[in-house]
Amino acid sequence: MSLFERHLTLWVALCIVGGILLGKIAPGLAERLDGMAIVVNGAPVVSIPIAVCLFLMMYPIMLKIDFGQALKAGRSGKAVGLTLFLNWAVKPFTMVAICTLFLGVLFRAFIGEEATDLVRMPLGLDLPAGSEHGAGVVVMHEGVRMLEIPLWRSYLAGCILLGIAPCTAMVLIWGHLSRGNDGLTLVMVAVNSLVMVVLYGLLGGFLLGVGRLPVPWQAMLLSMGIYVVLPLVAGYLSRKWILAHKGEAWFREKFLHHLTPLTIIALLATLVLLFSFKGDVIVENPLTILWIAIPLTLQTLLIFALGYGAAKLLKLGYQDAAPTAMIGASNHFEVAIATAVMLFGLSSGAALATVVGVLIEVPLMLALVAFCKRTSHHFPGGGDTG
Repeated sequence: MSLFERHLTLWVALCIVGGILLGKIAPGLAERLDGMAIVVNGAPVVSIPIAVCLFLMMYPIMLKIDFGQALKAGRSGKAVGLTLFLNWAVKPFTMVAICTLFLGVLFRAFIGEEATDLVRMPLGLDLPAGSEHGAGVVVMHEGVRMLEIPLWRSYLAGCILLGIAPCTAMVLIWGHLSRGNDGLTLVMVAVNSLVMVVLYGLLGGFLLGVGRLPVPWQAMLLSMGIYVVLPLVAGYLSRKWILAHKGEAWFREKFLHHLTPLTIIALLATLVLLFSFKGDVIVENPLTILWIAIPLTLQTLLIFALGYGAAKLLKLGYQDAAPTAMIGASNHFEVAIATAVMLFGLSSGAALATVVGVLIEVPLMLALVAFCKRTSHHFPGGGDTG
């Protein structure tokens, strides 16, 4: 792990403080940067600074993936089938259930019974002020039509976007640290990346609709094109060209060595913007982070337990069981942040919820890595993971 990756939680914490301070010192900066956007039908759909940062997050990740390995996935059919089942048939729905229970019932009084959030109008939706849409009402805010929705539902939307984004980056590190099968992890990353291109928009739109939230289908698909398909294609083509002209050794030892830190740097830059915009909310109610973190933590532990337990029942070897459970438990928070910012706005509760996902990801996954190594002897081939 690089210095950035080992101490990601620390950098995120510093970004929270730095973003809040920036919001106090220069309150108009984030708004001006977010105003630099691609506008479609009068709606700011893509924030250019955020789009640049998020592309720089995704491109190095996609560049590392050898998608040709996906053809070999059949050799580990049980492990790949299990991770696909957990990620797409179980995890999204448990996320909705757990977060609805905690945010919409147990913590609703703490969040605020009447608290609301202003989110962007879905792309292509043209309703006059006062109209109802889902659980929201169209209102005029600073001359722009926005949707006013219950704040807890906005947080729920961010959690949903996390729940449908299986990790395709840091999970490679978690699998390696737990002494898992790196080849299998790469296969599962490749397969999940390809499946995510198809299912992320469809499943996200469905679950947001079930949650009585705006369903911006066009913007959802556009976000996948910009933040997943574009870096995926760029990563594939550039990887192919570099390997052909420079070779494998130069690609891994030189190119990736210098490129990889860009992912974390771009993520941290995005977080500074996010927290500069949400600084007032955090200062006024610092427990907001806690209310969101609790259900996200429980969701992570539940999915890990289901994956690890199912791997045991399927009699997978330890080297296959560890990465299978890890990829189910972790989230692709880069894509979730990108989509939340695009769909609901930089200042939305949904965007804040995805950032909380970043906060808890690293310490939780490191704890699960340690748990895997301590329990490896319960699986075939797992006696030596020290």
